[in-house]
Amino acid sequence: MTDHARDVAGHYGKGGLLDRMLAALKQAGKDLDRLTIDDLAPIDEFHSRRRAATAELSALLAPTAADRLIDIGSGVGGPSRYIAATYGCRVSGVDLTQEFVDTATALTQLVGLTQRVDFRQGSALDIPFPDASFDLAWSQNVAMNIQDRPRYYAEMHRVLKPGGRLAIQDVTQGPGGPIDFPVMWADRAEISFLRTQEDTRTMLEAAGFRVQHWIDNTDIARAEAAAERASMTGTASPPILGIHVVVGPSFRDKMRNAGKAQQEDRIRLLNAVLIRE
Repeated sequence: MTDHARDVAGHYGKGGLLDRMLAALKQAGKDLDRLTIDDLAPIDEFHSRRRAATAELSALLAPTAADRLIDIGSGVGGPSRYIAATYGCRVSGVDLTQEFVDTATALTQLVGLTQRVDFRQGSALDIPFPDASFDLAWSQNVAMNIQDRPRYYAEMHRVLKPGGRLAIQDVTQGPGGPIDFPVMWADRAEISFLRTQEDTRTMLEAAGFRVQHWIDNTDIARAEAAAERASMTGTASPPILGIHVVVGPSFRDKMRNAGKAQQEDRIRLLNAVLIRE
């Protein structure tokens, strides 16, 4: 693993994650012996707009039960489990952070989806699967940590079958200027690599993808984030279940900086579905 990869993995994997998640679920009154993907939704969708984003993007992708899908940068596995449970397809997740892989595997066992969903540690720049292994590929809020975007998109292209489709959600650079740190994907600038939507599309097309859907969801994300911040104003602590369980003590600072970046058009949110040519 390169020094940069270790820095990124270290940003996300800080120890004790599964214990924190299970403790929060118990505190919220969930039965750990009868957990569902909906029980997990408030804490296992570690990306912009969370479950709503996953539902919308997967509807655009429209998997079938016959499809095999790879989730690149799978985090703690919420989208992988949602897609498998909702559409019946087989999903393999790959993530750089071993703690995320271990947590995703344990949560998948708890909701009874191990026959459809698996996870392994690996880099998005060297995906641990052979060429043309998958019908579909998926990646949410991952590209922001990747400097070598051409290689990232080339790897997605490599593991997809010809005619396969790729669904992505990315935070992109807006015209409002650089962001303040920390944010959810980076505590410092050295592991943050935002690109504009225009640059992103150019690189994807150069890698051999053709755009099927290209959607700017910035306004929706802003409205939802503002509502979430308003709901937490004046509260001594956040709700029992939420992404703060994953993020830890820096959650409020990261939310504040992300909100400022959204409001000042320093970041934008992209959803896209592309076809591998």
